[in-house]
Amino acid sequence: MQIADQLDCVEVQGESLLTIGAFDGVHRGHQYLIRKLVRRARQTGRLAALLTFYPHPRTVLLPERPFQYLTSPGEKAALFERLGLDLAAIIPFTEELARTPAREFVGELQRRFRMRELWVGRDFALGRDREGDVNALRAMGEEMGFEVHIVDPIQCEGEVVSSTRIRSLLLEGRVREAARLLGRLYAISGTVVSGSRRGKGLGLPTANVQVLPERLVPARGVYATFAWVGDTRYKSVTNIGTCPTFGQHEQRVEVYLLDFQEDLYGYDLVVEFVARLRDERVFPDATALLHQVTQDVWMARRVLEVEPWLPIRHLPPEEELWNVHLPRPSEGESHGRNGGQT
Repeated sequence: MQIADQLDCVEVQGESLLTIGAFDGVHRGHQYLIRKLVRRARQTGRLAALLTFYPHPRTVLLPERPFQYLTSPGEKAALFERLGLDLAAIIPFTEELARTPAREFVGELQRRFRMRELWVGRDFALGRDREGDVNALRAMGEEMGFEVHIVDPIQCEGEVVSSTRIRSLLLEGRVREAARLLGRLYAISGTVVSGSRRGKGLGLPTANVQVLPERLVPARGVYATFAWVGDTRYKSVTNIGTCPTFGQHEQRVEVYLLDFQEDLYGYDLVVEFVARLRDERVFPDATALLHQVTQDVWMARRVLEVEPWLPIRHLPPEEELWNVHLPRPSEGESHGRNGGQT
């Protein structure tokens, strides 16, 4: 798959079918649209192309409202490639782009992508003041030589699949339900950094994962999770919270990898959320906390042994579930091997 990070870098050899959107999360609704586009492109002998934006348009149009991402640009690109796209353009969304008239922007898309079909959702609109709605785009298509295909939103167990709904579920800690709408486990990633080392003192060393502030972290609590170290997946327990038992106030993501003893400082860790085990709680002392954590580990083992979430290589091709994980640090890069878990 070809990737472009600027619109003026897009060059296609042949005509294309194009879809446009934010695609944050690349959830099951996005997957459905993209797969229909790819299938149609193969049938017509054209390229399957996608245009998306970073930063998210909402951060530019509504800067006063905090926004947290479900996926990074790199994760989106990996998902797009697995869906079979030939070209993904991930371009900056700016105030200048937001002011661009719809006709001007569509004309540029036509020149760059040699677009013959545009695939969008029913409520899609582009251009200044969202003037390029579906009806306007159809009129432009008749003039410029492309067709507009409308794809209705899909439902999962009677619920419309949307990024907004997935965010709401994650902020409530309902990671199982979010996974059903995503079509995969929700995951966050970050570098393992030094922490308070209290877990190590209790005999349960945890990896303190530094997550970018713009990434959505599920609600505070304790979760049964999987953690990727390079290409290896481990069962784990993850605590999101402030360590109230010890009077701390800074939120942390702390991961205890089951049956793992190696050092992790400096590594990137990817954490997949399977189920929420309990709320964040204050314990009277370290002994009570250790007793509860031991129970958490026991429960996590039970949950993770029966959950049907498997890596992509173990799934049949028609399944819509997969897990994206970042590569391990490159060969020769410093990994902080003299460190330990926090």
